[in-house]
Amino acid sequence: MKIGIDIDGVLTDFEKWQLDVGSKFFLKYNKNVVVPDGYDSDIVFNATKEMDSEFWSRYLYDYAQNEPARKFSSEVIDKLRNKGYEIYIITARYLTDKNDDSGNEMRKIFKEWLKSNKINYDKIIFTSEDKLEICKENSIGIMIEDKVENINNISKIIPVICFNAGYNKMCSGKNVFRAYSWYDVYYQITNIIDNEKTISD
Repeated sequence: MKIGIDIDGVLTDFEKWQLDVGSKFFLKYNKNVVVPDGYDSDIVFNATKEMDSEFWSRYLYDYAQNEPARKFSSEVIDKLRNKGYEIYIITARYLTDKNDDSGNEMRKIFKEWLKSNKINYDKIIFTSEDKLEICKENSIGIMIEDKVENINNISKIIPVICFNAGYNKMCSGKNVFRAYSWYDVYYQITNIIDNEKTISD
């Protein structure tokens, strides 16, 4: 089986990073956290698009290079690979789908980040936002995701492990399995596969 894994919000704690770093940055504009459960920083801090653009221009590369992977993520991924599962990293991170110098640089940074955080994998797919088609094309059996739109779309065809965040708390359904840590991800995957075996038997 192939397991798809998102980066931001799954391999990293994007929500906490954005609240921490955004609170510091937007203070100079007298902005604070207005919508703590928001996904986009301009919504979270009620910032203008210009402020938001400045924020990401300043911090995107620092985040991409230095934000650590979630605790036990590499350990759990190795356990899954040792069981014979193929790991597909599937990301729509900003710039990674661009065929220019900025895209090349961000893809290089990401691959170096995976290596430094000991995240082993079988394939990386850089894509636009439509991960449903990517899952179909690559026969992904389970997807680990945090973004609401992707969870809702992908769970129509395969099980999705929703990595818990304030912005996805409304996601639910028979194919949506919420996880709160990487070992909880492992538990959910094991249960999903065991249940599928029981049904097929």
